[in-house]
Amino acid sequence: MRIALIAHDELKDEMVDFVTAHADALGGCQLVTTGTTGKRIADETGLAVNRQASGPLGGDLQIGAMIADGAIDGVVFLRDPLTAQAHEPDISALLRVCDVKDVPLATNVASANLLVDGLLDEE
Repeated sequence: MRIALIAHDELKDEMVDFVTAHADALGGCQLVTTGTTGKRIADETGLAVNRQASGPLGGDLQIGAMIADGAIDGVVFLRDPLTAQAHEPDISALLRVCDVKDVPLATNVASANLLVDGLLDEE
């Protein structure tokens, strides 16, 4: 199972907490991340991640391309809906390709918990 993990700056702590809470299940997955999020996850949880570029530097588009190629099974994208992002077109493209390719997408911790439970049958 290949899971993409992305978090805006204001939600990186929540992402680390989420990954820590699901470390057993996620440890058996291939984790693909944007740059800074991946560094935090690897440093703070010890899980191996495949880091792409930082989101504003093209990481969202790199992960979007993986989704388009069928190489991602689910996406957890903890995004901050209250802060404007300079790379908003990239974010919109990532969300759109998830819809087009029918890839499960979680954009908050509650839906991320359901995504992990559903994809990985975690109990």
